[in-house]
Amino acid sequence: MPPSPWSHQRSAGVADDIDFEIKGEELQFVEIELDPGESAVAEAGAFVWKDASVQMTTVFGDGSADQGGGVMGKLLGAGKRLVTGESLFTTVFTHHGQGKARVAFASPTPGSILPLNLGQLGGTLICQKDSFLAAARGVSIGIHFQKRVMTGLFGGEGFIMQRLEGDGWVFVQMGGALVERELKPGEELHIDTGCVAAYTPSIDFDLVMAGGVKNVLFGGEGMFFARLRGPGKVWIQSLPFARLAGRMLQAAQGGGGNRGEGSVLGGIGRMIDGN
Repeated sequence: MPPSPWSHQRSAGVADDIDFEIKGEELQFVEIELDPGESAVAEAGAFVWKDASVQMTTVFGDGSADQGGGVMGKLLGAGKRLVTGESLFTTVFTHHGQGKARVAFASPTPGSILPLNLGQLGGTLICQKDSFLAAARGVSIGIHFQKRVMTGLFGGEGFIMQRLEGDGWVFVQMGGALVERELKPGEELHIDTGCVAAYTPSIDFDLVMAGGVKNVLFGGEGMFFARLRGPGKVWIQSLPFARLAGRMLQAAQGGGGNRGEGSVLGGIGRMIDGN
């Protein structure tokens, strides 16, 4: 028989060692199973359902165990989330009953929910700023700024990212299909800046020009690609939410689906169409 999806290797650490199961295909949700006293932290608005013995508490910041410093510590934790465009609050779900209890959280966009054990990734994951969905209590949610000036000026969605730290399970939401690549030392990968879903800190993140003047003006792919150089792991999403929202907005405005919509030709085409 295949192993139970609720059974995962136990290890001593700071974060609660939760069990879970991912359900669904394009519109996924995660069920988290809690032992008495265990807690899960979720993004505001991600909650779907829970057993009655699981109590919900709304807190400033990320609710991590190491968020000290009294009121000031909580304000700083909340401020980090505000910079990444998230809510000032997260919700902590704690099992106060006997036996097992479950709570479920859903991704707000079509795509995949990726479960990752931070303890197996060296304790840190860098991901898109709106990626966090839920985690075991004890995982810290911070911010990550790209250090290079060019990356900061032209990195787009890749400039300000989330930094997840701890030794427990974390669940991040990715748009569209998901691809995992492990890069060897010195191996490079060029990715659209919005399609970089997550990567480990050992990856070197920079920008490279998309090509010559013709590519920049008429290619529709922007001026720069994200260049990721190994060693480390990279996760790529096929449909960033910003791209999906842009297509929906264009369709609502009657723009249709012009080819080259991100280039100069896209604008010319819209003028010819009367848009």
